[in-house]
Parts: sequence; structure tokens; C-alpha cells
Amino acid sequence: MKAFLYGIFLQFRLDIRSKTMLVTCYLVPLIFYAVMGSIFTSLIPDIQSTLIQSMTIMGVSMGALIGVPPTIAEIYGTDIKKMYMANHVPLSFGILSLGFSSLIHLMISSSIILFTAPSIFEAALPSNIGIYYGQLALFILASLTVACALGLFVNNQAKLTMFSQLVFLPSILLSGIMFPSELLYAPLQALGKLFPAYWAYQLLTHPFIEYQSIFYLLLCVLLMSSLCAMLLRKMKAA
Repeated sequence: MKAFLYGIFLQFRLDIRSKTMLVTCYLVPLIFYAVMGSIFTSLIPDIQSTLIQSMTIMGVSMGALIGVPPTIAEIYGTDIKKMYMANHVPLSFGILSLGFSSLIHLMISSSIILFTAPSIFEAALPSNIGIYYGQLALFILASLTVACALGLFVNNQAKLTMFSQLVFLPSILLSGIMFPSELLYAPLQALGKLFPAYWAYQLLTHPFIEYQSIFYLLLCVLLMSSLCAMLLRKMKAA
């Protein structure tokens, strides 16, 4: 357990120095939040009630889907994997330590949005901060499992960038954070429901606990975690 906690701490420090994580978890999402927050509040009078949730979903999706897969591919596509196997370290150690580290970074980034939006944009805070953080953690976990599965499934860095974008862009455009998803054609609405961001928006903006969204996010975590475990077993047997 001590070794695992030390691995998380070490990965957290490495991520702080990582330009990819800095850009995808902090720099771009927070710039997007500052710019789009100004635009949204100017164009949409009642956006304050959902601004925090929309900008948070954008930031988490970018940090997880764009920032994490390249690091996963770097760990398991280089000699780091051989080092794990030579020292009898479970292959899951890399993905778990990176996942927990990314969870912390995304929570920090989301907290910056949560506590600055009311003073900057007069955004409404969630009615229950504790429940909000629990729901947010579930969304981050779902997004990270998708990101880890991507990083394990696609070995080529160039292809991985393309696949990450193919998941990230529809996830944001069809989630409802930019415009109401009801305006989309039925097939696009159905497609949007395949991504965690859609269910996260329903969950975080609902005045009460939205059990259907929780179910689908938990299902995503279960399915993607199972896929990651299968890919790791296949990698170990190769």
C-alpha cells in the first residue's frame, strides 16, 4: 500500500512537470472557461445556472481524453513496461497511479472553475457542494477509464491523437454544454448518449439526484475498466 501511495505521489509530481498535462488539464480548459464564460454570459441571459457545470465538463473531458492517453501509451509502449515486468510489478500499477494522479489534477482544475465563476461571471453555485463533488468524481472516473482504454488500445501515437479527438469532439458537441441537445437530430442525440459528458451534464445540472445518469456513468466505468483489464492481460501474455 505504501508503494502504491508513493507511486501516486511520484506520478502526481511528474504530471505537474508534464507539458501535456499542464496544457490539457489547466491551461487550455481555464482559458476556454475565461473566454467562453464571457461570451456565454453576454449572449445567453440565464446561462449562470449551468455555466459551472458546462465549463467543468469541458475541462474534465479535455484533460482526460486528450491528456491521459498519450501518457498511457508512453508507459506501456516503452521500456517502462519491461521494467514493471522485470521487477514483478503488476502492469496495472502504471494505469492506476496515473489515474489517481489525473483525478487529483482534474479535481483541482474543476475547483478553480467552481469557486471563481460566481465572482467573475455571477454563476450559481450547486445547491449541495458535497453531492456535486461526488457526482463530479464519478464523471472524472468515467472519463479516465475511457481515456485509459484508448491509451492501451491504440499503440501508435499519431493514430492515438486522431482517436482521442474522435472521442473528445463529439463528446463535447453532443453533450448539451454548447447548445441544447434537443436541437439535434434524433440519431445525433442517440450518439451523444454514448459519451460520459452527456450523462454528466444531465447529472450535474439536475436539481435532484439523477439516478439514470449515475447508472450509465457507473456502467461506463465498469465496461471500460473491464476492457482495460483485458488489454493488460493480453499485453502481459504477449
